[in-house]
Amino acid sequence: MNPSSMRAVVAHGAGDLRLEERPVPEPGPGEVAVDIRYGGICGSDLHYWRHGAVGEFRLREPLVLGHEIVGRVRAAGPGAQAPPPGTPVAVHPLASCGTCRQCLAGRRNTCLDTGYLGSAARNPHVQGGFAEVLVVPAERVLSLPEGLDMRLAAVAEPAAVAWHAVRQAGDVRGKRVLVTGAGPIGCLVVAALRAAGAGEITVTDVHEAPLAVAKQVGATSTVRVDGPAADREELEGLAADIAIESSGNPAGLRTCVYGVDRGGLVVGLGLLPPGDTPVAANAMITRELRLVGSFRFDTELGEVLRALADGRLPVGPVVTSVLPVARTGEAFELAADPARSCKVLLDFADPTTP
Repeated sequence: MNPSSMRAVVAHGAGDLRLEERPVPEPGPGEVAVDIRYGGICGSDLHYWRHGAVGEFRLREPLVLGHEIVGRVRAAGPGAQAPPPGTPVAVHPLASCGTCRQCLAGRRNTCLDTGYLGSAARNPHVQGGFAEVLVVPAERVLSLPEGLDMRLAAVAEPAAVAWHAVRQAGDVRGKRVLVTGAGPIGCLVVAALRAAGAGEITVTDVHEAPLAVAKQVGATSTVRVDGPAADREELEGLAADIAIESSGNPAGLRTCVYGVDRGGLVVGLGLLPPGDTPVAANAMITRELRLVGSFRFDTELGEVLRALADGRLPVGPVVTSVLPVARTGEAFELAADPARSCKVLLDFADPTTP
């Protein structure tokens, strides 16, 4: 890497993804610079690449993608309380205002003026972490527990999203749980459910490969929803205590509504397409179902790092590929194909230039 420049993965619009040279940022007061090692490609990164938008958030300027990142401390700015240089760390992607009613109520993940790494929700956009060097406030850097492998730690951010969703479900010990969608988040939900003591975990998807990963991380049964009608009918008679919708598909939400028992709980985790989505409202009413949302996470990142380190959250099978950043285009194509991958990581330590 040129001492004065770095590589960054930048989305310029739909279908326009570039690996660019940018100046290396320097940390200011209270900030820390991190040499990024691994970055996990998220569904939102794929949406910015493919469509130039995530839901209502459209690209209005070039955006450095990425918010699932780990690396090592490079340098600290004046007055920053940061780990020593070389310390392996994870980066919390959320910047909350700290003063709105949500923050004051301890709900920073629903802050009224939030910023998130690699997001076009604001203008100017919040530039992300798919860069060889990232500068953030020191309080958003968490040292990795001793012995935690960086590749595994790279999954901590989406695992915290899953951990928060399971927390929204309440006490799951011994419960029957339905999870719709076996993408990276769905599989991490399965792992989090297993860590929390869930009894039976049924997972649905339209592809066999992600369902195989779900089994490896704790699913007790899986169902291909594009399979025989009898399988789908069996889901509607599942009578699960809890359902967690992680596919981001209206059909997945319908499966949850009919897959839980009367009086059951549905946790909405996957973001549905923008606009109003038809739901089986009458079934929710007559079956006395409860619906609760789950959005990002807050303090769970530290808990997840410890759970990864002590083995309570064995999510190794979720990481299916690690590609050097010089092969960013190939990595995004792979991450967009659920039949060939689950979680794909970019490796920023690769010295090869594109």
